[in-house]
Amino acid sequence: MRTILKCACALIAVTGVVAAQSPGAEASGTVGGKPVTIKYSAPSVRGRQIFGDGGVVSKDSTYPVWRAGANAATVLTTGANLDIGGLNVPAGSYSLYVVVKDPDNWKLVVNKQTGQGGDTYAASMDLGRVDMKMEKPSAPVEVLKYTVTSNKIQLEWEKHIASVAIKAK
Repeated sequence: MRTILKCACALIAVTGVVAAQSPGAEASGTVGGKPVTIKYSAPSVRGRQIFGDGGVVSKDSTYPVWRAGANAATVLTTGANLDIGGLNVPAGSYSLYVVVKDPDNWKLVVNKQTGQGGDTYAASMDLGRVDMKMEKPSAPVEVLKYTVTSNKIQLEWEKHIASVAIKAK
């Protein structure tokens, strides 16, 4: 039995057969002719309640601020100076968080700190917070998904679609 387990572990280590529960993902677009990219880990619902009282996110140490993904904090990198929902965001890299205390009224947080784990959040490093437009998907969204277009950043997960307008400055 030990030999079989050792062989299976070696095969997994060599081939990477086991998929991560929250694999790395990226969304990118162009705003004002410059690249805008969001790098995040994409968790799945897997039958769990995600938002609201008792939801998975409410158990995070940074709650009601959520890392806007799984694992490490979500990172926005922009080559353009942006207006994100009325917030002036100079070209550079930032962490994104979302205030989700009220599941129907979210705020996007743009934070100047980068490289931190998902259980770390320093409000003193916030560049600012902006209201997000909330919608309901036609069916639950199993895997967290970001979209970046020339005029919008959008995230979809569970029973929520949240977006914010963006434009080059």
